Amino acid sequence: MPGTELVVTTPHRELLDQVLDKWSLAVLGELCERPCRFNDLRRAIPVVTQKSLTATLRRLERNGIVDRVVVSSRPVAVEYRITPLGKTLRRPVDVLLEWASVAMPAIEQARARFDAEVPAG
Repeated sequence: MPGTELVVTTPHRELLDQVLDKWSLAVLGELCERPCRFNDLRRAIPVVTQKSLTATLRRLERNGIVDRVVVSSRPVAVEYRITPLGKTLRRPVDVLLEWASVAMPAIEQARARFDAEVPAG
């Protein structure tokens, strides 16, 4: 049909979108250090909204990256823990963050050149 685009989402692209977004990276950074309750994560990532944090944790849990564990205490509490599968993300994410750190000056120069050459809008 003319004017209709077919958008094909490959499974790996969808997965990467779900586990490497900004909130997921922040949550994984915290959970790689220690298990956390929801409010611990809210305090550690103060700019995330409750709704976004809930959605992020559910996505990570659905993908097998995070476990939600009910802790038997009074009152009953929920703790989030990174899974063994989730731990395997640490190395590739660290490599990407290191690359970004090293490449940032060149990226900033490229952005400045582009912005100077291409009219805004």
